[in-house]
Amino acid sequence: MSPLIEARGLTRILHETVPVTLVKDIDLIIEEGEFVAVTGPSGSGKSSLLYLLGLLDRPTEGRLRVRGRDTEPMSEKERAETRLATMGFVFQFHFLLPEFTARENVEIPMRKLARLGRDEMRGRATDLLSSLGLADHLDKRPDQLSGGQRQRVAVARALANDPPLILADEPTGSLDSRSSEQVFAILDGLVRERGKTVVAVTHDLDMAARMDRRIHLVDGEVSKEE
Repeated sequence: MSPLIEARGLTRILHETVPVTLVKDIDLIIEEGEFVAVTGPSGSGKSSLLYLLGLLDRPTEGRLRVRGRDTEPMSEKERAETRLATMGFVFQFHFLLPEFTARENVEIPMRKLARLGRDEMRGRATDLLSSLGLADHLDKRPDQLSGGQRQRVAVARALANDPPLILADEPTGSLDSRSSEQVFAILDGLVRERGKTVVAVTHDLDMAARMDRRIHLVDGEVSKEE
């Protein structure tokens, strides 16, 4: 069976007045069911790599396969459909839409994928939020929730279309220690109990040490993998 993600020679260069290399010649395989940490100093290319893996950016050089499918020839529409069906995203800042309730925010990816009816989407959003301890907050808007609660809504939204891969960019970076531990436990549970694959950029080395594998970047290159 093909790896979930396979990157070969992945490179991203910004062609400005002075070219800037964000990611350089990265070979990477991510298998189903892994919990992978991406670490490195500020400016080392962690988020850039995650954006490439998540089809949010295109490489300047190299190839990226998702479940054995080459992404290079994909149209923007095909890339968007692959993201919706295969990937969920959790960022440092939740990016919830302030005018929508928690449940409505979770329904957004399902509406875009358009595979479920209205009642099914509502029911799935309710179940996801309830499973993350938010059953009493379904109809609250983001400004009525704590930082940890908002991030749990963001996790529920990432799971809306039941993707095999969750990509998280500093998911606990803006949270206090208690909320950080809650979010980490949720991500860990997605891997151990639901069979998801999670790739998380983090500056928290203690947290990274508790994941299955650590990929350390320096100046856009993999300097260590363990």
